[in-house]
Amino acid sequence: MTARRCYGMNPAPHPHPHEVSLWVRRFAPLIASGGAVLDLACGNGRHARFLEAGGWRVEAVDRDAGALAALADRPGIARRQADLEGGTWPYGGVRFDGIVVTNYLHRPLFPLLIDALAVGGILIYETFMLGNERFGRPANPDFLLRPGELMEAFGGLLSVVAFEQGEIVAPKPAVVQRLCAANLPGSLRIRLPEPCQPVP
Repeated sequence: MTARRCYGMNPAPHPHPHEVSLWVRRFAPLIASGGAVLDLACGNGRHARFLEAGGWRVEAVDRDAGALAALADRPGIARRQADLEGGTWPYGGVRFDGIVVTNYLHRPLFPLLIDALAVGGILIYETFMLGNERFGRPANPDFLLRPGELMEAFGGLLSVVAFEQGEIVAPKPAVVQRLCAANLPGSLRIRLPEPCQPVP
């Protein structure tokens, strides 16, 4: 069985639902300026809004029409309603300069995300992993990454820029796994951004 959206049918409470992930904030500058970015399973659109404000061309996709409607005030964000788990992948042949995935896990999409990255494209992924059940939802192991799973899924075909896994205390206690990886040809290297500190 594959995992589904963490905040879908059984939403887990989040104390800061509009707060941009520090992982996304840190690595977004690696995405080509003004490039096309996919916010996968965008939810309330917090990252789509952040990216659009930063000058990127954003496509926000989610199965929840209500969540997408909340982005109607942002004409710079293209919205697409799609069932990412039961329907046809809507981005066959499309390439993005950046793909952002947070709090979402559907393993069959892993190879499709790699295919959807343009040369030089950046994948930023952050979601829950095993151990999070101690803190609440998601607690179903089908919805939680295994130790090192993002590295195994993407590290062989993409150049890993950064990887973390473990327990965090903010914005709420959780056990997470995070990866930033680039689709880099040959020996091309990327300059790391500075660590991002919480906004006061």
